[in-house]
Amino acid sequence: MSKTQPSEAAHDVEHERLGSAWQGVPAPDYPESAPEGATLDLLLNAWLGKFTGGISPAALGNAYADWLSHLALAPSKQQTLLQEAWKKIGRWQQYALQSAMAGGAFEPPCIAPLPQDRRFDDPAWRRWPYNLVYQGFLLQQQWWHRATTGVRGVTPHHEDVVTFTVRQWLDMLAPSNFMLTNPVVQQAALESGGASLARGAQHLAEDWQRAAMGPYASDTRRYKVGGNVAVTPGKVVYRNDLIELIQYAPTTATVHATPLLFVPAWIMKFYILDLSPHNSLVRYLVGQGHTVFMISWKNPTEEDRELSLEDYRQLGVMDALDAVVRITGAPHVHAAGYCLGGTLLAIAAATMARDGDARLASLTMLASQVDFKEPGELSLFIDESQVSFLEAAMWKQGYLDTKQMAGAFQLLRSNDLIWSRQLRHYLLGQDEQDSDLMAWNADATRMPCRMHSEYLRRLFLHNDLAEGRYRTAGRHIALPDIDAPIFAVGTLTDHVAPWRSVYKLQLLTDTDVTFLLTSGGHNAGVVSPPGQPRRSYQLATHRHDAPYIDADSWQRDVPHHDGSWWPAWQAWLAQRSDAQVAPPAMGPDLGDAPGRYVLQT
Repeated sequence: MSKTQPSEAAHDVEHERLGSAWQGVPAPDYPESAPEGATLDLLLNAWLGKFTGGISPAALGNAYADWLSHLALAPSKQQTLLQEAWKKIGRWQQYALQSAMAGGAFEPPCIAPLPQDRRFDDPAWRRWPYNLVYQGFLLQQQWWHRATTGVRGVTPHHEDVVTFTVRQWLDMLAPSNFMLTNPVVQQAALESGGASLARGAQHLAEDWQRAAMGPYASDTRRYKVGGNVAVTPGKVVYRNDLIELIQYAPTTATVHATPLLFVPAWIMKFYILDLSPHNSLVRYLVGQGHTVFMISWKNPTEEDRELSLEDYRQLGVMDALDAVVRITGAPHVHAAGYCLGGTLLAIAAATMARDGDARLASLTMLASQVDFKEPGELSLFIDESQVSFLEAAMWKQGYLDTKQMAGAFQLLRSNDLIWSRQLRHYLLGQDEQDSDLMAWNADATRMPCRMHSEYLRRLFLHNDLAEGRYRTAGRHIALPDIDAPIFAVGTLTDHVAPWRSVYKLQLLTDTDVTFLLTSGGHNAGVVSPPGQPRRSYQLATHRHDAPYIDADSWQRDVPHHDGSWWPAWQAWLAQRSDAQVAPPAMGPDLGDAPGRYVLQT
C-alpha cells in the first residue's frame, strides 16, 4: 500500500506559483497533515456536519451573500422582479375569476409544469380549489427561478447553489406533499375508507424502526446479492487488501482470445453490471464468447483511512491486470471502466503508456469523465469550502459515510427520489416500488478519507488530469500518450457525468475514439439489454487525425439507431480481439462469485 506524501501528490503548478511568495511550496490542505492546533477546527466542523447533512454552512453562506449583495446592487433587477410578481398575481387572480365563472368546468391553466414535472398530472388537480393551489405554486416557482438567476456579477457556482437550494425548499413545500392540498391523496383515502392512510402510517413506523435499529434491522429486501442479482457463475481468482477479482465461467465452446477486464466505480457495488440475469451486461458478454473479469472493491473501514488514489490504481487496476494476464496468458486485455472506474482506468492507461506498458488492447469508458470543468450537478457540492468541510467529517471517522453520498445523489433528483416516494409510500399507502436497479442503488459503499480527498481536490477542484498536472509514482502522466483505441459511452440525461463532458475525451486524447450516445441516465442508460422498449443510440468514430466535431453538431448529424447499444459495443470489441480459441482455464479458486467483498455492509 503506497504511502505517498501529500506534498508530492499535490505538487502542481498552482502550488508552485503560490509558494513562490513564501520561499517554498505550501503543503496541501489534507486533514491528516494539519498542524496540531487545527485539530479543534476539524472537530468543530465534523460536529457541525452531523447537523447539516455534510453541507458546509460557510459555503452556503458565501453563495447567499454573493447573490443578495449583488441583488441589492441591481435596482433594475429588483424592479423587474417586482413587476413580475404583480403580473403573476394578476394572472392568478384572473385565472381564479375565470374558474369561478366557469362553475367548475375545465379552465385552461395559465402556466404549465415543466416537461419532467409529473406531480400535477392527475385530472383531480383540475378541480376547484386544487387548480388554484397548484397554479399558484407553479407561478411562485417560476418567479423564484428568475429571482435567483440572471443577477449581474454573481459567481456562476454561487448562482447554481442558490437556485438549487431554493428549488429544494419549494419541492419540499409543494402542495402535492400534503394531504390537505393534494386531491389525489384525499380521493384515495375516501375510496379506501382511510385504509391508505393507515398503510402509510404503518410504512412510516416500519421505516423509523429500521432506521433506529440500523445494522440490526431484519433484512426484507427482495433482491439479494448472490441470490437473484450478481448470479452469473464464476470464481474469485485473486484477492488483496482492496479488491477481489472475479473470473466468469465460459458458456460458449470457443471464446475471443482477448479477455475483458471491468473496472467498476468504488462508490457503489460492482453488480450494476451483473444485475438480474435479463439485465446483466456480464452475462450478455459471456454469452457472446468473451472471457470476462470483474473487480469487486472492498468496502473500506476506519482502518483504511490512508488508502490513496494511487493505491486504487496499483492495488486495483494494475494488480487485476497482472492477474488477468497471468491466468489467461493473453498478451493484450480489453479494459472497461464505469463512472469513477473509468476515470481511474484512464489514469492507469496514461501511466502504462508513459512507462511503455502496451498490454491494453482497448479502453471502454462508460459514463466516465476525464475533464471535470463541467462535472454536472455534483459540482453544486464541490468547492474549496465544501471540500474542506467534508474532509473534517472524513477525518473524524476515517471514511465518507454511505448516507452522506446517498443524500447528495437524492437531493439532485429530490422530486423523484424523495418527495414522490414519500407521497406514494406514506400518503397513498402504496407498497415500496422495487427493482434490481433500485436495490443496487441502495447498496452504497464507504470511501477512504485520503482517497476521496485526493479525488475531489486533484480532479474536481484542480482538474489536474485534463490539464497535465496529474502524477503517478511521482511522475507526470498525459492522456494524449494513450494509443489504444477508445470506446466512450455517454448517456443523454446523465446528471453525474453529462454526456458533453464525456465527449471531451476526443479533445484530450490522440487516438481513435468511438463515441456512443444512448438514451437514459447515468445508470439506466448503461443497463440497456436488448429487447427493452424506447431505447436508442447514436454512434460514430472520430479518427485521431480527423478534424474535431463539436458535441452539438455531432448530436445533430449522427444517425439514430433503435434498440440497445450492447450489441454495437460487443461487435466493436470482437473486431479488436484475437481469433477464437478454447476457453482459458479458470484461475485459483478462492470462492464462488460474487465473493466476500461485495457482501460487506
